[in-house]
Amino acid sequence: MKEQPKLNVDITGSVSEFEALMKEFVLKTKLYRMLFIAKALDFDGYRDYSTLDDASAIDWKASVRANKILVKKYKEEENLRVVFVVDMGENMVLGSGEKLKCEYAAEVVGALAHFIMSSGDRVGMVIFSKDVIDYLMPARSDNHFRAIVEILTNSENYYGGSNLKKALEYLLDYVRSNAIIIVSDFSGFNKETKEVLNLVVSKFETMALIIKDPIDKTLPDVSGELIVEDPKTGEQILINPKIARKTYEKNVREKEKFLIKSLTESGVDFTELMTNVPFVPVLADFLRTRVKI
Repeated sequence: MKEQPKLNVDITGSVSEFEALMKEFVLKTKLYRMLFIAKALDFDGYRDYSTLDDASAIDWKASVRANKILVKKYKEEENLRVVFVVDMGENMVLGSGEKLKCEYAAEVVGALAHFIMSSGDRVGMVIFSKDVIDYLMPARSDNHFRAIVEILTNSENYYGGSNLKKALEYLLDYVRSNAIIIVSDFSGFNKETKEVLNLVVSKFETMALIIKDPIDKTLPDVSGELIVEDPKTGEQILINPKIARKTYEKNVREKEKFLIKSLTESGVDFTELMTNVPFVPVLADFLRTRVKI
């Protein structure tokens, strides 16, 4: 059987680095939940301590009164499900540096997914290109994490156009979750997508991780001319980057302005992650702002 090609990723290293930086939140259950729910959680009584709980979560006064070890329980504590919505269109198979956008995104999702599952909650994943490709229902196990990594790192899964609108419509029809994390370059985001996004936000806590490569911002500073090919049609054009750069950057700014305005108006928390910048500190800071720490 032919081995499936893999992407250039370091999931293990990304997991270790991210969890080391976020350790303080794992030790504080209420703060950890607020990373993904972004609001204070309501106290909902006590439950028996289990080996999966951190010792710092124990309420010793209540434990003494009950003559058994208890931890505080919050309403969302036992049913937190986070679903990643991951763009696997050919637009993500682009890069001007060490990592393609899809490789960078795979490490981001891998690190966050492992962090959530190791904290006791469940992770699911919707993957899409021009259509929804697959849906992994939220679960928590080593096998489930390996399945997520296998999908993210298999280069054969990345093909076709990118239709975020269809992925969002799928969420509304089939997915049950507390929080949604969209991971995409949002290159095809438009007014129709924004309309569906508004409905998604009304149903799920929604975050967006915008994955960008420097070439998404500006054309390379090279002399001479370049041949640019449309991956869908095969049509080629000859351009001079120095001449085309101003028009390219203007179009980029207009699209970015519309995206940021749309996400802000919809109430979506978002951050931009550049493939030439390590994501761990940027992502950690973004999550910390949700609990104002």
